[in-house]
Amino acid sequence: MEDFAEKLLEDLHRYLVKRDAVDERMPECPDVESKWPAIAEAYLPDGAREFASYPVASLGWMMFIAMAVAKFWDTDWERYDKVDDLYLMLRDKRGYDNLDEYILDEVLDLHGDDAEQMQNLVGDCAERVKRALFALDIEPGTVEAFKAYVACLHTMFQMGMAVQLKSMGYHMVKSEDTTL
Repeated sequence: MEDFAEKLLEDLHRYLVKRDAVDERMPECPDVESKWPAIAEAYLPDGAREFASYPVASLGWMMFIAMAVAKFWDTDWERYDKVDDLYLMLRDKRGYDNLDEYILDEVLDLHGDDAEQMQNLVGDCAERVKRALFALDIEPGTVEAFKAYVACLHTMFQMGMAVQLKSMGYHMVKSEDTTL
């Protein structure tokens, strides 16, 4: 599964670089990354339940969640770092079905064409990840299927963070050695 996760991350990263949504160099944001385990644990009951009927939404919501967490990190991390369950906080504002709209409207402050473009970008990423997952041809309901789904969610989380950090002006470039 580790090989699948690495290839999926590389593929989605290349795709987003071509769309100029992320930088060539993946960002490092340990504060946001540290929230992944708790968010994943809280999200899995909802995401897994919805996956059978709405796989693109189930995957895409995780990208939106990561974008929201990256925005929180940039705007008021001292406050949001203390929130026990960031996923539930986000979900409970308008419910699971409207999680994307809440994050676009209220957290990212995207409206009109900007919101539509972001919605399309996330949808395209989720569709791409879904196709990669289905190509594995794993029997649903197995431990292997669960691990693959979690790997997909983690990739979506990483890419959501990267997209949001770039959109806020954080650019990941290799720094020159400036030894004094």
